[in-house]
Amino acid sequence: MIRSMTAYAMADRLTDDYAVEMEIRTYNSRNLDMVVRLPQRFASLEERIKRRLSGRIARGRVEVRIRLEDRSPEGNAYQVDLEKAAAYHRALEALGKHLSLASDLTLGEFAAAGPFIRPQDTPPDEEACWSAVDVCLEKALAALDEMRSREGASLQEDFEKRLAFIEGAIGTIREASADLPSHYQERLKERIASLTRGLVEIDPARIAQEAAFLADRSDISEELVRADSHLSQFRHILAAGEPAGRKLNFLLQEFNREFNTMGSKAGNAGVSHLIVEVKSELEKLREQVQNVE
Repeated sequence: MIRSMTAYAMADRLTDDYAVEMEIRTYNSRNLDMVVRLPQRFASLEERIKRRLSGRIARGRVEVRIRLEDRSPEGNAYQVDLEKAAAYHRALEALGKHLSLASDLTLGEFAAAGPFIRPQDTPPDEEACWSAVDVCLEKALAALDEMRSREGASLQEDFEKRLAFIEGAIGTIREASADLPSHYQERLKERIASLTRGLVEIDPARIAQEAAFLADRSDISEELVRADSHLSQFRHILAAGEPAGRKLNFLLQEFNREFNTMGSKAGNAGVSHLIVEVKSELEKLREQVQNVE
């Protein structure tokens, strides 16, 4: 089953030490392009996250946004700059004496007056943090896979309808092209009779020879065989359950090449019109294939 490149998923995880919220968005792209946004303090986890993503996603742009809160005792520790606080206190006392003011600052007011207390810069426990992120990531990827598979099923249904039309068109074109020699023979007879007004005797052998020559130049049997092969291969790729976007895109180029050649050779107006319809379906397939992983 094919999968779409466009999807969205979110997940969260709460442990004693960490709270994780995660969003994953995927978009169409020719290659695998990953962007991971998480707090700078946890930047060391980025490569692990990208390795996990590349193991699950073959193609597309992947944007991951992670909100991560350290709830551990170490992550919520604070440190005091005692030297700066003491210097500030001495400055206040000097100012009070100079202006003859009483100093009645509370501890809270004093702490708020200057940047003496700040979070302690303690590196997080990477393994404990990764354990929480990893579980959340797997949960989000499972939801993402489900959405991509669901979208892929819709794409595959559309593909099958268009392929059925193309298969029927190939059969019709093959039938219409089966009697090319007799078709050209009748056209030549009518053309010569019209030009000569019936005054010139027509040589049946020469007419048959010219008709065979025109039919050979307009023979599209090889192109029809290759088109049948492309059709079968397209369905095989759809059923393979592997990333298929690049293969299908290449196959559609080959498909177009065969029908372009048929269109240039076709001497039958009905066949030409049908080939135009097939090329329109191939273009719609090409547009949809851009969404396939």
